[in-house]
Amino acid sequence: MSQSLIEQRTERTKWFLNDRFGMFIHWGLYAIPARGEWIRNDEQISVEDYQVYYDEFNPDNYDPRAWAKAAKAAGMKYAVLTAKHHDGFCLFDSQLTDYKATNTKAGRDLVREFLEAFRAEGLKVGLYYSIIDWHHPSYPAYGDQYHPMRFNEAYKRDPNLFGEYLDYMHGQVRELLTNYGKLDIMWFDFSYGDMIGEKWRSHELMETIRSLQPHIVIDNRLEASGEGGGSIFTKNPSFYAGDFASPEQIIPPKGVTDEDGASIPWEACITLNNNWGYGAADFRYKTAKTIIRKLVECVSKNGNLLLNIGPDARGEIPAESLRILEEVGQWMRRNGDSIYGCGQAIWPKPEWGRYTQKGNKLYAHLFEESVGPIGLPGLAGKVAKARLLADGSEVFVSRPWNTVLYPEDAFINFARPEVLTYPLPDERNTVVELTLID
Repeated sequence: MSQSLIEQRTERTKWFLNDRFGMFIHWGLYAIPARGEWIRNDEQISVEDYQVYYDEFNPDNYDPRAWAKAAKAAGMKYAVLTAKHHDGFCLFDSQLTDYKATNTKAGRDLVREFLEAFRAEGLKVGLYYSIIDWHHPSYPAYGDQYHPMRFNEAYKRDPNLFGEYLDYMHGQVRELLTNYGKLDIMWFDFSYGDMIGEKWRSHELMETIRSLQPHIVIDNRLEASGEGGGSIFTKNPSFYAGDFASPEQIIPPKGVTDEDGASIPWEACITLNNNWGYGAADFRYKTAKTIIRKLVECVSKNGNLLLNIGPDARGEIPAESLRILEEVGQWMRRNGDSIYGCGQAIWPKPEWGRYTQKGNKLYAHLFEESVGPIGLPGLAGKVAKARLLADGSEVFVSRPWNTVLYPEDAFINFARPEVLTYPLPDERNTVVELTLID
């Protein structure tokens, strides 16, 4: 008997839900104006006026091996690169367009180099592909919700030509899945308004994808991202509903579930500063502490974190991004066991932080210092031992005199006498590994 769509999804996403942490990379022509990847939309720039960036594009410091090493050192297990964003510019050597990196001063297939470099570091690889295209002459322009020329009547287009664009889009997806070896993720962006589902010939597209690389994990953006008939949020998702939900710039308050409350695979995609593409004036970076805690929050809700960086026009990751990634990596090297292979705990969220769990290992992520011993609600008699995950040192499980009124709770502390107050060893997130009694 053949597997159901949900059973197939469960099988495909096993590695994805084990790895938990990935790198998103938005990079393209928009790194030159350096005002974000939506600059054409925001400033209503025509193809002709945008051409100057194509003519200049020459990332002479592009070294994907350095990117891959930074991702691996940060504790990331997979990475997704924008093969083509909404502006239609391709970082890969597509045979279906001249609007590609190999025809610029770069003269290189940047996608191929990315894939080779990240695979060499043992990371899984994925490609982002925008199903909308502001460069293609058959894509709706005037009157479209998002096209840069949406208000310019000179860009009226015959709707009967949209099929030509779909042939082009389907053809490029086939190229990516045929010419670049095994891909682990295909990250589509995005449906909107009535441009959803079969508007993209999504069933046909998914049949092509599954025939070429049946293992590949796909996001849910061929379908509308909200709840509805056949979406990933239903108990009967459509064939093209995708393998994981993709909340953007938010971590869902209660995780992501289907209409029956069952957890479904999901991944929060979050920018490191406030832009996806390189923003030369955007210095509003999230701290390493924030990234660590938000990664934990995702895992504690059965989700992943896909953290975005935007390399500059010369192909370098900004220094501040690298500094933050390095600090996150330092924490991950000592505490990664509380992330990889973990998920939501069977115990409710504690006041002082969060739990993640893997089998009989319950990981207490302490964000706030306690006054006196640290309470573990409901865990009295259930903790065999406690260790500081970062260095393996003993954490004391005890019941000091001032805890006798709370017989259902267990208590831990970092030193003796256990009745006193001690600072957290790591104020960003101190992880205590609790081995539960079977």
